[in-house]
Amino acid sequence: MNLLQMADVRELMLPEKFKQMETREMEERVQKIKQKLGKTLFIPGHHYQREEVIQFADATGDSLQLAQLSANNHDARYIVFCGVHFMAETADILTSDGQTVILPDMRAGCSMADMADIHQTERAWDKLQEIFGDTILPLTYVNSTADIKAFVGRNGGATVTSSNAKKMLEWAFTQKERILFLPDQHLGRNTAYDIGIPTGQMAIWDPHRAELIYEGNVHDLKVLLWKGHCSVHENFTVLNIERVRTEYPDMNILVHPECTREVVEMADFNGSTSYIINKLEQAPPGTQWAIGTESNLVKRLIALHPDKKIISLNENMCPCLTMNRIDLPHLLWSLESIEERKITNHIKVEKETAENAILALQRMLERA
Repeated sequence: MNLLQMADVRELMLPEKFKQMETREMEERVQKIKQKLGKTLFIPGHHYQREEVIQFADATGDSLQLAQLSANNHDARYIVFCGVHFMAETADILTSDGQTVILPDMRAGCSMADMADIHQTERAWDKLQEIFGDTILPLTYVNSTADIKAFVGRNGGATVTSSNAKKMLEWAFTQKERILFLPDQHLGRNTAYDIGIPTGQMAIWDPHRAELIYEGNVHDLKVLLWKGHCSVHENFTVLNIERVRTEYPDMNILVHPECTREVVEMADFNGSTSYIINKLEQAPPGTQWAIGTESNLVKRLIALHPDKKIISLNENMCPCLTMNRIDLPHLLWSLESIEERKITNHIKVEKETAENAILALQRMLERA
């Protein structure tokens, strides 16, 4: 590592003074800076964030919702996005040039998004075109990098969310005979199954082996699933469900569609984060729920609904490690950098990439 690279690394590291501060001091300092910056500051916080950060969020929600709120907040000059890297990228893509998007900790990534990089995707696209010709439309989960969104936009495809994936998959099949679904195989598989496509007409693209894995006749395939997954949701298992059924026979099991097909099939309900939140809000008092999603959100739901018995489907589940990166010291560091006009961890998507990514986002927003 040369001296310039070492300097770059040091700029991304939390200064020592924030590690020495007491929690109360940091909370008071955050609140003071928020009041000083007023409407020029907007702090969106994803549902999976720590409570120490969420308490200061101006809005909570899923990644796309928060990016849209940021874009529609014309008073906000600074967007301090408490989420992960791909979410901050989406916010930068949608916001104006006069708005600055900041990610408090650059280590806050997403393992799923990182499972599909642009070089792997372009290589896969070339090979799949050789097999299937011009019969494929790419779709990408919004949990993907700006480069992948741009690739999909350039090739006529769209983004999807876990809420609208079914509608977008149905639209995609009006455009082309086959779908390449990135980067989460489980959401793609569960959604395709829900619209009537048998698993025998689905294949997995392994980006490391550059190989299409399938059974039967290759030309019968309809959905080509990228071999990616959410490291949190894939850890909910059939054994977890069997344990809950045994210990709590009256308990409802509610999971996210990023879980495996086997888990989704055995659950009573499945849906997006918003669906899970709304389902609990509408549930009668006294009902029992085992939730298969990120633990910070499950803990928040438990606190919000003391009239219901709520547990994690996997009670040994840890929070998402990358989602959990942003803490109170990093939030304060970001706010002080704004106050001192020395912006740290500025997220800026290159213009051409942003323009192509917007195409993919717009195709979804026009239909969702």
